[in-house]
Amino acid sequence: MEEKEKAYLEEFKTYLSVEKNFSEHTLDAYCSDIVSFILWLNGESCVNVNFEKLKEYLHFIQRFDYKKTTIARKTASIRTFYKFLFREKYTETNPALSLTAPKRPKPLPKFLTPEEVEQILNNVKIDTPAGFRNRVILELLWATGMRVSELSNLNFGDINLEENEIRVFGKGAKERIVLMSDRAKDYLKQYIDSARALIVGKEYTTPDKSDDSPLFINNTGYRLQNKTIRKVINETVEKIELPKKVTPHVFRHSFATKLIENGADLRVVQELLGHAGISNTQIYTHISMKHMKDVYETAHPHGGGVK
Repeated sequence: MEEKEKAYLEEFKTYLSVEKNFSEHTLDAYCSDIVSFILWLNGESCVNVNFEKLKEYLHFIQRFDYKKTTIARKTASIRTFYKFLFREKYTETNPALSLTAPKRPKPLPKFLTPEEVEQILNNVKIDTPAGFRNRVILELLWATGMRVSELSNLNFGDINLEENEIRVFGKGAKERIVLMSDRAKDYLKQYIDSARALIVGKEYTTPDKSDDSPLFINNTGYRLQNKTIRKVINETVEKIELPKKVTPHVFRHSFATKLIENGADLRVVQELLGHAGISNTQIYTHISMKHMKDVYETAHPHGGGVK
């Protein structure tokens, strides 16, 4: 590091300590960030750097497995450093004025293949009324793409078996209609006609089937909670030793992915999922493309070059 850079760094450290009143920990972190940046410049003076050079550095550090909070702090360090240099008139302009941390790409949602979903469904114990209820719940998660909270909040008035429709109240109480398969409907009808009344213990009263009554109940007759559904999935996945972390939301991702892979219109999928904007739904097109490339690379003799 050049002597001038060392002098800038010492003054910056004093500025952070005296004027900004930074803690020792934060002060060390900021100064360490600036040292790393200056070393990356490889002899180029920090006072001659422009905005493009700063962006180049931020893209460079994206290669490392830093947490988002670390990237944000490193960006803040550089912004503070150049604000200081500009204030002290070491630079004619402040190149970091519009600097923001680059957005890291979101990881693709995890999903199950139809075969894996069937494996889970077929291993849910249905020899008890509560077990049959659990199978119905997972059938509906897979068939409709509902959020687990939407499913647990269903009332009898939300079900239209004749039209294979379910009315769902999503985020922000936004209402939408989702569709269920004939298989899911058949399971649901059996649950309503038989299993539901048998779930409740003898010391409790089974809720009626009025429009405002909860569709899925526990053994005390109250509405089934999300955590029970999660527990059912966890126990089943552990039993079959499926090498994936499976949550209710993974069923939702799997539903959307399968629709896209089979050519469903993106707007239709958006409506079924209850997404406010199409951008949230487009992530599933990336999943589908990745799956297609994986299949190609496995099945084609020269498929290894696909990127």
